[in-house]
Amino acid sequence: MAALIRRLAGQRCCSSRRWLGVILRETHDRTSSVIPRVGARPLAGGGRPLTACSRAHSRWQHTEAADPVEVDVKRLEGEDDGIVEVLMCRLKARNALGHVFVSQMRELVSTLSSDPAVRVVVFRSLVPGVFCAGADLKERAEMNNAESDLFVHGLRSLMTQIVMTLAASLPMPTIAGMDGVALGGGLELALACDLRTAASSAQMGLIETTRGLLPGAGGSQRLPRMVGITLAKELIFTGRRVGGQTALEMGLVNRAVEQNQTGDAAYREALSLAREILPQAPIAVRMAKEAMNRGVEVDIGSAMAIERMCYARVIPTRDRREGMAAFIEKRPPRYIGE
Repeated sequence: MAALIRRLAGQRCCSSRRWLGVILRETHDRTSSVIPRVGARPLAGGGRPLTACSRAHSRWQHTEAADPVEVDVKRLEGEDDGIVEVLMCRLKARNALGHVFVSQMRELVSTLSSDPAVRVVVFRSLVPGVFCAGADLKERAEMNNAESDLFVHGLRSLMTQIVMTLAASLPMPTIAGMDGVALGGGLELALACDLRTAASSAQMGLIETTRGLLPGAGGSQRLPRMVGITLAKELIFTGRRVGGQTALEMGLVNRAVEQNQTGDAAYREALSLAREILPQAPIAVRMAKEAMNRGVEVDIGSAMAIERMCYARVIPTRDRREGMAAFIEKRPPRYIGE
């Protein structure tokens, strides 16, 4: 019996260390090229709608060589061509930020960032009542203190990278539609987007201090810039959660709506907002985003120089000429992103 227990303990330790090794290799492999998942749908081309999380999971459950699909992508078509949805579908873990989830999110964001056909990106959850529940604590349950510390460090590095990539590398507008819980790293993911919509029933909060931590993926820096330093301190110090309407009043979200019977009111509002952005000149929108994102971090003189630089980049575009011609001819412009 003692020998059996030692053998089982050794298997558990080895399994934990193998998983830890994967995380650390992923964390430090910052310059390697992205390798698509086996059988994954290519981003380019008319993506079919994903109707349920279970379909994505069942597609992979018998394939040991591939991770389960926890983050997927969907291109809209027809009049919505140019809008891409990032679908979070880690059903059983409530979109918790585990290694596979974060790695797949980073891969998709990297792909989207270099696709000129993408004009707006909407982040949504396919898990009812949840946007993103934050860190996956269950992944750490079987680790000792030393392994857990290394695991958390690796996962934090991955999460920080994906949030920074989302904020800095996606040149087009990004919108988070929060129809449910967005806590800790889940709210930090939403904060990294340009715009946010929320159902009135949604719950949001940077709750890390209630777990003996602090926001570690940009929340302690982005929240003060959005709601002011005094209110941000109150929210972070107390770990307080707020609903959608309160979030709207404090400037945390752009729009708050009553939840509908299908539980996707915030997503529908995010899609409506994306449709308002879609007809505008895509290069001008991207340059406006860059001017604001970079300008807010520097003094006003430097910010004005950044604005002039971005303005100069739209002058030679065909879209600028089209905009002027459409105005003179009193017709809607037809922008092509050139």
